[in-house]
Amino acid sequence: MAIVVVLAGSYFGYQQLSDKGCTGSIRLTVAATGEIAPSIDQVAQRWVQEGANVDGTCVGVTVSDVNSATMAAAIAGEHKVQLAGVGTAPEAVKVPDVWVADSSTWILRLKSEAPGFVPSDSKPIAQSPIVLAMPKPVAAQVGWPKKKIGWAELLTMMQTSTTLTTGITQPTRDAAGLAALVALGQAAGAGEKAQATKVTAISALAENASALRGELIERFPRSNDANDIVNSLGAAPVSEEDVVSYNAAKPPVPLVALYPEPNPMPLDYPYAVMPEVDLQKQRAAAGLRTQLASATFKNALGAAGLRSPDGSFGSGFARPLGAPDASPAVSNTVGGGSGDNGGTAAAGLDASALSQVLGSWNAITQPGRVLAVFDVSGSMETEVPTANNQTRAAVTRKAAAAGLQMFSEKWAVGVWLFSTEMVGKRPWKQIVPITPLATGRSKLQASIDQIVPKDGGDTGLYDTVLDAYKEVNRTWQPGRVNSVILFTDGKNENKDGIKIEKLLSELKKNTDPQKPVRLVIIGIGDQVSEPELQTIVKGTPAGGVFVAKDPAKMGEIFVEAIGRRTGASG
Repeated sequence: MAIVVVLAGSYFGYQQLSDKGCTGSIRLTVAATGEIAPSIDQVAQRWVQEGANVDGTCVGVTVSDVNSATMAAAIAGEHKVQLAGVGTAPEAVKVPDVWVADSSTWILRLKSEAPGFVPSDSKPIAQSPIVLAMPKPVAAQVGWPKKKIGWAELLTMMQTSTTLTTGITQPTRDAAGLAALVALGQAAGAGEKAQATKVTAISALAENASALRGELIERFPRSNDANDIVNSLGAAPVSEEDVVSYNAAKPPVPLVALYPEPNPMPLDYPYAVMPEVDLQKQRAAAGLRTQLASATFKNALGAAGLRSPDGSFGSGFARPLGAPDASPAVSNTVGGGSGDNGGTAAAGLDASALSQVLGSWNAITQPGRVLAVFDVSGSMETEVPTANNQTRAAVTRKAAAAGLQMFSEKWAVGVWLFSTEMVGKRPWKQIVPITPLATGRSKLQASIDQIVPKDGGDTGLYDTVLDAYKEVNRTWQPGRVNSVILFTDGKNENKDGIKIEKLLSELKKNTDPQKPVRLVIIGIGDQVSEPELQTIVKGTPAGGVFVAKDPAKMGEIFVEAIGRRTGASG
């Protein structure tokens, strides 16, 4: 967890303000990520000293330097949710009136997990492109400055080079790392071969992942010694501002900023006015927002190594070698995107796309235990027109195989099948108990072939959910995400089974906050009863319902479910 450093808020000049036609006090609090906080504070205090007011009431502004992941954790905690990989914020971190994170992706992630989080404005006040930073000698070896390096070329180098060490900041905690991972995923494309490429790339990056960009950058070579250069970090996606800041210290080995195409979503520093801020403070925030559109602020950004939202830069900007005169403009508002997904980020990505990327990262890099439970009722024979008329069962087998390929050796996986009367009156059958993939991968791969619909079988949903939840609870292990992921295309149809009231009371009885079990239900097709599924997971910790109305997209929904902490329809 990053240490929160609070800048001294200045209320200097309050007595003098009364002479400029304002009285009283509106105190506006602003939390901003470290690289932009001083620029905001500089302009804010100048505005205050010049008589900032709202209808005659004086405005004072306190600007605090708060890491974006830390503030996102604080906001999530206020809304009783968690973001994957972010953790819990220190109690001392308070939600401000205005938050300037380093990226709109934080706003998107929070809105997707906490529907009550609806900030206003949220338009960018600066930007910093995502670049591939390389020590100058390493960049020269790959053809810089004459050769253009794209994300696809980077993927190839990662798979073929024996000397290039690549690193990344954990995308669950860092927007630059997330943007780069999205770009690499897009460069890999789609299909089974692309999936294997993504797994290889993420595994390689994870070996040299850092929690913070500052930690990552410290791993670049610190001397011109050839051995130091070869054994140090050779390439990492960071922001342009990171390169400017690093080179400002005149290190013995400067960094070169490569601008891979296509351009990934940059850091775009949205100015987000928090929900429930009163009207006076909203107007004060609007007044400060106006000041941040000035030439003074543009120059302050330039001196800090940042660009304006239009991609140009002010005086004092130390442009890295090979940097463009202007980068593509950012003008998004995350509040104006597709409502179900919580908005659209700068590169046109929605929250579900981000969750899929984070889900891939979590599956490949984080340890976990999951009991995968598959519906094999007769309705799973239904054909899926968008999947070349394959059955729902066939589409499910394909999604399961892709998911298993993605899970690292750190995971343990079990497989159950359910319908009705699978073992006597019991509606489910264990195919493989929860088994470490390091020793049981081949057995689990073979089990996927048994996801075959039972002729005339109905859906024994309630009993299966309860027994699966109890099993993971019974075998719970610390230090891992313990989950049940259940796939179904229907609703409970087991006349011999328990009722919903019994299921809910038993789930509550078997829930231990100290040993959380995440219950995820993935609905397949348009015949599922989403309200029924939501009722089931509501009382379990961090549970979620994800509905793949088009079963052909179930693989995407599955990865999204791993990357999020609450449910979504798709």
